[in-house]
Amino acid sequence: MQHYKNFKIASYVRGEFLAQAEIPEIEEGIRYFSRYLPLDKVYLDTHRETFDVPVEKMKKVKALFESAGIQTSGAITSTIRFEGDDKFRIFDAFCFTDPAYREKYYDIVNCTASLFDEIILDDFFYTSCRCDSCIEAKGTRDWSEFRLKQMEEVSREITALAKSVNPNCKFIIKYPNWYESYQETGYNPSAQKDIFDGIYTGTESRHPTYSQQHLQRYLSYSMIRLMENTAPGKNGGGWIDQGDSEANLNIWLEQACLTLFAGARELTLFSFSELMNTPSLPPLEQLLSRIDSILNQVGNPVGIPVYEPFDADGEDQLMNYLGMTGLPLEPSPFFDQDASFQLLTASAACDTDVVEKLKAFVRSGKNAAVTSGFLKAAEDRGIGEMTSVKHTGRKATGSKYWADVFQSGPPVCLEGNAPIFADVLQYKTNATWCELAFISSDSNFPLLTHDFYGKGHLYILNIPDNFADLYCLPKEVNTIIHKLFSPHLPVCLATRPKCCLLLYDNDTFGIFSYHDYPVDAEIILNRPEDTGIQDLESGLIYKPSVNHKSDRLIHIPMCNGTYRFFRLI
Repeated sequence: MQHYKNFKIASYVRGEFLAQAEIPEIEEGIRYFSRYLPLDKVYLDTHRETFDVPVEKMKKVKALFESAGIQTSGAITSTIRFEGDDKFRIFDAFCFTDPAYREKYYDIVNCTASLFDEIILDDFFYTSCRCDSCIEAKGTRDWSEFRLKQMEEVSREITALAKSVNPNCKFIIKYPNWYESYQETGYNPSAQKDIFDGIYTGTESRHPTYSQQHLQRYLSYSMIRLMENTAPGKNGGGWIDQGDSEANLNIWLEQACLTLFAGARELTLFSFSELMNTPSLPPLEQLLSRIDSILNQVGNPVGIPVYEPFDADGEDQLMNYLGMTGLPLEPSPFFDQDASFQLLTASAACDTDVVEKLKAFVRSGKNAAVTSGFLKAAEDRGIGEMTSVKHTGRKATGSKYWADVFQSGPPVCLEGNAPIFADVLQYKTNATWCELAFISSDSNFPLLTHDFYGKGHLYILNIPDNFADLYCLPKEVNTIIHKLFSPHLPVCLATRPKCCLLLYDNDTFGIFSYHDYPVDAEIILNRPEDTGIQDLESGLIYKPSVNHKSDRLIHIPMCNGTYRFFRLI
């Protein structure tokens, strides 16, 4: 029986552990999980690197888990190292150009399908090999084109093979957290979403300062939303691990929170052996009970559509930096023509028709925001019809800001706590309006501009060279951006960056604080019919006060690293 109402709990059991562990050790792991966090399901890894779990042992392991009431599925980690192998590959991912590697991989699939009715691929099902045979096979194509086609071919072959062995076998591909690099390694969700029976989502955030992946913590939420919109109804769940969080339980727990608040129907914990006899499970169990109670009350996640086309390349991970400032985002690989507001980063410019889509969208009476990276990528594709803003190639730095929001009262100078370094954009006076500028010496340069086109509005947000400089924006500047981007939403945040807003379609919402110390948040009610908010857990009711700009604000105290959920009244 499923232990939580709104989601299942699963764990991935690594192949090297299963190959080397004795049955009593595995039994002890089952007892430990049962004591602190009962599992609904496990994914049993038949192969990892140089380890293949013998068939008879895997049958015993499978029966062992099932006798404990735990559902079992198969799993494959697509890494290999042959004796005497001279191919240099990151994480020893397979070279699918080499017949010996393919033969080995197909043997693994064949064996796994004979044991299980469901198989999941750990997130090494890619190729970055540049051996001589790969160079020759690539020919004149670029690596992305070659690898996308090759991995589509391999995907079709292994799914067909699995079903020929076991017609009941369902094959699932897990996508890693580094979505902006998929095309370079052959991950091909545009094709694979229709080849595999299901997909799965890696929501493992990493240390934002030290990790080479540059993953912001909001990713644990946004990845689920991106993959839900990539293959609606086919995303099995989210997958977290303790990478970069072994010494910080709060970060480990945060991944679980955001994954489930994003709508994941299953949470996979990586990995079974690494979590045995650790302090990680008891606090997670307590947290999950609280999350389950909240999920009983919230609806489906919604937010500002962010267009992230398949195989896009642009301002890598920028979406997650913007989410960390408090913008509620709903990423999708499809341009949402029916939305009332849309956000486009440089990734969206990979769509060759995006400018024409944007023109039609705004002209019809809708609003859009694009980043300075998008502007640069689209300057020779007709975006000049919508704005007078252009790149100059120069840079400037500043920590003060000039706010002059169109027809919204007197301008004001605002002070940040650290300088930003950004592009110098130029515009034509009164052909474009500058809502926000950053001050540099005796001059200032656009941070946010505003153009009218047809019946709608176009905003251009100047992104600092270091995306993390967005966190240096003062509360007042951050609030102006949120208000201009969120008039169609029931609420927006008036707070410093590093608080995020989670919105749902039944007038509920959550606030998540990433600060290291208490930072109060303010909520702006956008709809006149809303008279206040009610805490979903405590039942406390909060009423708004009106500031000098006629904003209806509700002050909410937020402790560091915590979350609170509310219902609009």
